[in-house]
Amino acid sequence: MTLLLVALFCVVAVMAQNDGNSMTYGGHTYTVNGKIKTNALVRSPLKKATATVTFTHVPSDYQEFEAVYKGLLGRSIQGTAAMIPMAIEMYARDAEVGEQCFHLICNSSATVSGIIRILKTKLPTNGDYSDSYTQRYMAAALLKGATSKNAYTPSYPYTVEMCASVNKPQQVTGGTDTFIYILAKGWDTEQRQVEIFKPDGNGLYKVYNCPSCYTQCKNIVGTWRGLK
Repeated sequence: MTLLLVALFCVVAVMAQNDGNSMTYGGHTYTVNGKIKTNALVRSPLKKATATVTFTHVPSDYQEFEAVYKGLLGRSIQGTAAMIPMAIEMYARDAEVGEQCFHLICNSSATVSGIIRILKTKLPTNGDYSDSYTQRYMAAALLKGATSKNAYTPSYPYTVEMCASVNKPQQVTGGTDTFIYILAKGWDTEQRQVEIFKPDGNGLYKVYNCPSCYTQCKNIVGTWRGLK
């Protein structure tokens, strides 16, 4: 029994390694860079990222998604925001798993319900994307380098670029709601506002709201190649 526990510990240690701002899980690497200065006065929308999250792959399953959220990305505003496109892509691959991911990172079941209600129509579980309203490439549209004209092919490693919003943080029941922008070129307005919730105390950050991340983006030109 003792040898088995030691072996299991070694497997977990190899699978997940964290050096502070970067984490490797099963060969997939996630890195947080920069900072969003939420207390600074932003007089107009910024067009340059002050923080990024890069990742080599979309998490393979819920276990990896959870480990990365709890081990690294959920500890910062930008890390939590970057998990939105990951969760959208995971929903597109497996709706049940994707919904689990949203329940993990979102602040309330009401937030999850609102997201899933739209994703059911945008990312149909039957795989029928013949209607232009459905957009399998939705998650990719939030990544650096992806545009409708290049068939939403993002730069690699995948990067989510972010900066502070013009809206100041607000005190809400149980914590603070902070507004930031994900910078993406899949829409006419490149600033996709999301709200990230920090509970009072030492809890992980949560997604409070993110409707601009799953609204209709520009229709693709060409054939989408998918994400790793």
